[in-house]
Amino acid sequence: MKRLSFSLVLFFLVNCAFAQSIGLPFSRYYSSQEYQGGIQNYAITQNAAGMIYVANNYGLIEFDGTTWRRYALPNGAKVRHVQVDADGAIFISGQGDFGAFLPDASGQLSFESLKTGLPEEIRNLEEVWKVFITEENLFFCTYERILVFDRNRTFQYSLESESSFESFHLSHNILMVNETGSGIKKLQDGALVGLNNVDFFGNLLVTGILQLTQNKQLIFTRDNGIFTTNGAEEEPWGTSLNLTINAALMLRNGTIALATQLDGLILLDPNGKEIMRLDNENGLNNNSIISLFEDLSGNLWLGHNNGITLVQLSLPFTKVNQFSGLNGTGYHATFFDNKFYYGTNNGVYVQEKSTSGLSDISQIANSAGQVYQIKAIQNKLLIAHNDGAFQIEQNAARRIEGPGGIWNFQTLRGHQDLLLVGSYIGLHLFEINGEKVIYLRQIKGFNESSRIIEQDEKGNIWVAHGYKGLFKLQLDSALEKATVTYFGHDSGLPTTMLNNVWKINNRLVFTTQAGIFKYNEVENKFERDDFFTPYFDEGFLAHYLIEDQMGNIFYIGESESGVLEKKVDGSYTKHFQVFNKLLPILNDDLQNISTIQGNEVLFGANEGFIRFSLNENTYQPSTFPTLIRAVYLTGVTDSLIFGGNNYPIHTKSQNEILKIPYQKANIRFESSNPVPNNEKDLQFQYWLEGLESGYGDWIDKREKAYTNLREGNYTFHAKSKNLYGEISEVASFSFEILPPWYRSKAAYFVYFLILGLLSFVVYKIIEKRYQKKEQMIKSASTKVIQEKETELKNTQAEFEKLKTEKLKQEIQLKDKELATATMHLITKNGFIDHMRNNLNAITKKSKNQEVKNEIQKVIKNIEKNFAGDQDWEQFEIHFDQVHGDFMSRFKKEYPSLSPQEIKLSAYLRMNLSTKEIAYLMNISVRGVEIARYRLRKKLHLERAENLQEYILKF
Repeated sequence: MKRLSFSLVLFFLVNCAFAQSIGLPFSRYYSSQEYQGGIQNYAITQNAAGMIYVANNYGLIEFDGTTWRRYALPNGAKVRHVQVDADGAIFISGQGDFGAFLPDASGQLSFESLKTGLPEEIRNLEEVWKVFITEENLFFCTYERILVFDRNRTFQYSLESESSFESFHLSHNILMVNETGSGIKKLQDGALVGLNNVDFFGNLLVTGILQLTQNKQLIFTRDNGIFTTNGAEEEPWGTSLNLTINAALMLRNGTIALATQLDGLILLDPNGKEIMRLDNENGLNNNSIISLFEDLSGNLWLGHNNGITLVQLSLPFTKVNQFSGLNGTGYHATFFDNKFYYGTNNGVYVQEKSTSGLSDISQIANSAGQVYQIKAIQNKLLIAHNDGAFQIEQNAARRIEGPGGIWNFQTLRGHQDLLLVGSYIGLHLFEINGEKVIYLRQIKGFNESSRIIEQDEKGNIWVAHGYKGLFKLQLDSALEKATVTYFGHDSGLPTTMLNNVWKINNRLVFTTQAGIFKYNEVENKFERDDFFTPYFDEGFLAHYLIEDQMGNIFYIGESESGVLEKKVDGSYTKHFQVFNKLLPILNDDLQNISTIQGNEVLFGANEGFIRFSLNENTYQPSTFPTLIRAVYLTGVTDSLIFGGNNYPIHTKSQNEILKIPYQKANIRFESSNPVPNNEKDLQFQYWLEGLESGYGDWIDKREKAYTNLREGNYTFHAKSKNLYGEISEVASFSFEILPPWYRSKAAYFVYFLILGLLSFVVYKIIEKRYQKKEQMIKSASTKVIQEKETELKNTQAEFEKLKTEKLKQEIQLKDKELATATMHLITKNGFIDHMRNNLNAITKKSKNQEVKNEIQKVIKNIEKNFAGDQDWEQFEIHFDQVHGDFMSRFKKEYPSLSPQEIKLSAYLRMNLSTKEIAYLMNISVRGVEIARYRLRKKLHLERAENLQEYILKF
């Protein structure tokens, strides 16, 4: 509903401008060879997804925006009319049959005839001319009767004609018929009721009934003109058109479209004034039109006697080309003295605008050849021409004496009567002298081609050369010679190629291959112009810039064209998507935009000009969903598994997902989008969920194929982007690839059973072999064990023997070490004792008291440190290792023993003699005896017990 309201406003603005605007709307013709049908197209309609359906000689024609399909009736007859309901059912009427094309679960259209629902007596039908759909009923119309069905496609009743019906019309949801002899009737309460004075049309062929006001209707007849009626009286409508009218349609903005037999398409305003005519001399391939349809986008479809034409009335562009009487490529245009002047490579053409409309386009005399500029200066219209400078006077071009090859004109700053003229070779001065323009001279010092020139506020002249760079010229006081400053790469320009200079916002801007720059006079170099940063990328290459009278900035770029619309607050709004349609058809030699008046420009095109007006720029591209139009299993021959005719796209439940055998897992998808006349510019993104991680790149191919898919669940997603950069909603299609028979669930179950059986058999065989082998191993093991046990016992005995011998050897070694240490002590103590005795003898013999004293000191030190603790500790360690911790055990058992008694016990265990013990303990033999006696008492030994034996056994 929102789209419909917007379209009403849109078309009101667009069509109200038809009477004043120039040019013809964009259109596209489809021949019968292209749509692969018959020549005649009786009716056209559209469903909510944007699909177009045409009633054709060869059946029902379907168009999805890129491809055409044809569906024939079972009897191969013609389809006379077609209508689509809100659920997507396509109702048709035809020769001898009628019914509906309905999509099945696989998305393929099949015909369901409603003829079988009729009573037997009225089934013998010939032509069924019309089908109409209302909220409650379906009407199928023949010359003899009207067949009424409910919305469930069940027959209700029929209405027979008293004579015969001539034509059928649906106006404001009311069925109206024109009956021979009786005139116009309407269906009311199940009966046909005549309108007041309708017999006026009883003998006229009525081809259209439109509601003009609440109480007034427009009645269109084929051969007798147009009338208005209020039900009481009829009168001719305010137009003098002498036409054969086949159909009439009121567009959503109130404009009336007429389909004529010989005069093409005519558009009338609500007062009956002609505002546009399209015929085979004015934009159409065929003058004969038998059906009209306005689609959801506001475009007008024409069904011809041979072919179909799409007229894009919704676009804010019109063409001025050969169909308008203008031949050649457009280079420059202007609006002067209420006339449009068009400069082409063939000369200058003129079209006059008056209150009655626009005149035909005619060529200006003497202007033939390449035109570069048409410019009005001081009420004089000048032409920059390949052959030189011309002035248009009295609808003819007069050459001005001077050089040839003129690019442009502009007034020299500070000299209103002098013209600065750019030519193929340098700059020239012309003078306005009264009514004439005369040539003065060439400016010396500069001979480069000067196609683009501008002047700054200081009077400097800037010249942009196509491939050499930029030049700044300063004229001398005599205006005869120029001082030239060259700017190239060293001055901040990225290259010397494709540099241009323009005057925008009363200042100079410079377009380059690296974006838009400005001149910094202080540093004498170029720098990026930040004004354009919000609107263009840094590397944007602009081929043409121009500012119109309202301050809007129009541009043509390498990759886009558009306009920066100036708002009342001084800000700008960028419009460019709608201009994408122009890029392929603009003049690619010398790009040009000509300002005609505020908000209105003409783009130079390969064929003529394209008009655009910001006042009419309310166009919004229609957004239709992406459609998956077909799914094929590919192989030697392709097999269609989804016909793409379910809207919304058929979404299968989990149990209805298409299952595809593994050996046929090669699949191809075809997609489309029904945006009108956009098939060459559509781009698609695809994603096969289950195989790919996400969407791929945008491509222009509407097909996507996958091969050798493994088993699993997949969902194919497709989305589309139209010429205007709008991305449509995603279409999806889910399917499952079944595993091969050898990887199916049943196969795995069989594998499991076989594996289980084999496992059981193998287990039994292995078990029997194992038992037999186990018995053999058991017997052998018993024998081996016995042998090993015997061997182990022998080994253990041998080990114990070796261990005992080793311990004995260790003990002997330790004992030897201990004996050695003891002997060392005995020898050392003996030596010390001998030294002590010698020192005592020396003392007795010496008479020197001082020497005696010193010797006595030595003797005391010897006695004090005799057999020190360090030696004893070392001895004790070795002793315990040999005698099994004797010292520790003995001390623990007899803690009251003194160190001397412990030493004595150790010496006794070593079986030393009394004399050896006396040496070791540094006492006399008698002292040893006394010590032995005291030790016996502390050990509490009986008189009969031997002390040494007791210690040896401890």
